[in-house]
Amino acid sequence: MSTGIIHSTESCGTVDGPGVRFVVFFKGCPMRCAYCHNPDTWSMEGGTEMTVDELLKEYETKKFFYKSGGITATGGEPMVQIDFLTELFTEAHKRGIHTCLDTSGVTFRPDDPANLMKVDKLLEVTDLVMLDIKHINPQEHLKLCKQPNDNILAFAKYLDKKGIQMWIRHVVVPHITLNKEYLYELGLFIGQLKMVKALDILPYHDMAKPKYEKLGMDYPLKDIEPATKEMAVAARKIVLQGFKESRIKLLQENK
Repeated sequence: MSTGIIHSTESCGTVDGPGVRFVVFFKGCPMRCAYCHNPDTWSMEGGTEMTVDELLKEYETKKFFYKSGGITATGGEPMVQIDFLTELFTEAHKRGIHTCLDTSGVTFRPDDPANLMKVDKLLEVTDLVMLDIKHINPQEHLKLCKQPNDNILAFAKYLDKKGIQMWIRHVVVPHITLNKEYLYELGLFIGQLKMVKALDILPYHDMAKPKYEKLGMDYPLKDIEPATKEMAVAARKIVLQGFKESRIKLLQENK
């Protein structure tokens, strides 16, 4: 039986999909987001090798609490370990457990048939994708995350084509993503996606600073103040404006 490299698990996740959830933090991530609060998940080193049975045994100990929830795979970037992730979700589905994938979609390769086959196999056993869109602008995304966003946006469109439900997550960072033009553009993009069922606009926080210090790492956004809830609410209105305009256009085209 194969094993995955796991950073940790959380038994009562309440912000990781619908209901109360068993959350599995996978190791490994190619992104280097400036505001990442889990830099200790970037490398595969220091994780715990676990089997699907071991993870589901943990789930079963609190099964009663997850009646309206399920399992969420997060990280890190869980799709870095796509084969093991698919094994976990396949077995979860056999047991009638709701599966949620929290991902940036950065590993998606639309021009690679082998990658597409693996993604298709995973999506067959994925009930919901929580897709993090870090920045809608390609150049700014590269600066913020050290990775391009073309494959991420392609993944969003692919999920839509496959009929997979999506919750979109976006963090507003003062001077970086807290920008009317970018927020409106994000709304225009996600408004094209019929399978978007929820939108979370989250205020940037700097609570990871002590973790960076402990790891001996420089915190990239040390000079940027956290965003307020009011900023996030105002930003959401701008995203929704673009979203609604896209939806109206979509409806008119489909008449």
